[in-house]
Amino acid sequence: MPVFKSSHGLAPFWCEMEYFEILRLRVGTAHAFARTGRKERLIVGQGACTLRVDREMHQLCEGSAVDLPDEAKSVRVSNVMTKSVLIRVSGHWGDETGSCGVFTLFSSPHPSNSGDPTNYPRNTEFDNHYHDFDEYWIIFAGRGEVVTEGRRYEVRAGDCVATGKGHHHDFPWVSETVRGVWFETTLQGARRLGHLWEHTHGIARPEMRRI
Repeated sequence: MPVFKSSHGLAPFWCEMEYFEILRLRVGTAHAFARTGRKERLIVGQGACTLRVDREMHQLCEGSAVDLPDEAKSVRVSNVMTKSVLIRVSGHWGDETGSCGVFTLFSSPHPSNSGDPTNYPRNTEFDNHYHDFDEYWIIFAGRGEVVTEGRRYEVRAGDCVATGKGHHHDFPWVSETVRGVWFETTLQGARRLGHLWEHTHGIARPEMRRI
């Protein structure tokens, strides 16, 4: 199933991202953890804080992303200045990957789909598309419905949606404003970045995120 929760061993067998964790930190708190995967990345979904990796310090804010070095022994988040949400992902992706970032998606009075045609209900301005890499949507707030690999799923905070290379996916319906991060793993095939559409003969469109 391409929708799964945060726990080891729940990701589909084909996923390069093997594990994710949503860290919710209050002002003034700290959090330390040890590496669990061959590759690890932290993405800030909300807030601002300091990340210390061994002796190296990183000042992070919403949208920041840091790859943890293979040799990192100590990882600690501190100086949480506002209520913060950090998403930790780990796995075995390659050195050349797509992008990652934060998205917000809400119900629109004028829903539209600029991507490949669909025949299901929609209340968002999002495009039905595919990629030359696997993509993961990790939701930390809200709820709605996604379509991936030809099936529709209800999703909410705490869910990860995994879509394999070449498969269409869409976020057509929001019941409560959704906040999440996207994470794209190893570039494959033609190695094109961005959203791809069959009706444009697979021409890549720059990343489109509804904020």
